Amino acid sequence: MDKRDRASLFRTRLSGAMTLADMTRSQLARSAGVDRSTIGQLLNNENPRLPNGQLLADLAASLHVSTDWLLGLTNRAERPGDIIARAMALSPAERSAVDEQILNWHKEATGLKVRHVPATLPDILKTDRMLAWEYASFRGLDADEVVQSNRAQLDWLRSLKTDYEIAVPLHEFEACAQGIGYYAHLDRETRREQLQFVADTCRQMFPRLRLFLFDAHKVFSAPITIYGPNLAVVYVGQFYLAFREAERVSSLTDHFDTLVREATVDARDLADYVEALIEQCG
Repeated sequence: MDKRDRASLFRTRLSGAMTLADMTRSQLARSAGVDRSTIGQLLNNENPRLPNGQLLADLAASLHVSTDWLLGLTNRAERPGDIIARAMALSPAERSAVDEQILNWHKEATGLKVRHVPATLPDILKTDRMLAWEYASFRGLDADEVVQSNRAQLDWLRSLKTDYEIAVPLHEFEACAQGIGYYAHLDRETRREQLQFVADTCRQMFPRLRLFLFDAHKVFSAPITIYGPNLAVVYVGQFYLAFREAERVSSLTDHFDTLVREATVDARDLADYVEALIEQCG
């Protein structure tokens, strides 16, 4: 870019950033530690000029924009750190169906396709007794509140035309049916009721709700949820790692699609498979 063109673009962007920040020439001068006349010279239509490196940095910091944007090297005004913070955010995870963050993400994805790999069985498909057992030991959580919130989420899913795909490791359902591993201390009747509820709900809501089972010996996934094309969240235990950068969301979407392609049990066969599991385990 020609020096005069760059100087002209700088002046335009500086002026626009001042307007957005609701900052006068005097206020910007004080913040950047220069005379008001210096700001006036930078904004001069007839003789546009570029600042030195120190002043450029001070102006960008005062206006909360990047130096690259002021100079026309990028079309994104945010500073690199701000861009990264927005693209990848860390937020506390309550590991609860009443987690306000999860509810907000679901509302944000209304009308979009949601893809989900849960940490255990999907919370949205858990029975009242399963939730009461699972959350009984969580401090500061009211099991009844969790149950009511989960009902509201399922009602929300039933009332909307949102596509909801869930991929779960095959061994999760087998462990629940057999009462081993995570489900070792859960009574037989609650486990049977839980599995039957999954089968009934998936049969009733197909194809808007599709649940696939994959073999963890062949493919693996950490718990993730992809809310449409603009947000993907990885669950790491005490925190959610949320990605909003398009390329990262697309990569995680491709990962989920791989789980679906490699699924051992297709969504069309899920209900029959689960009911067979119930019969096998008596």
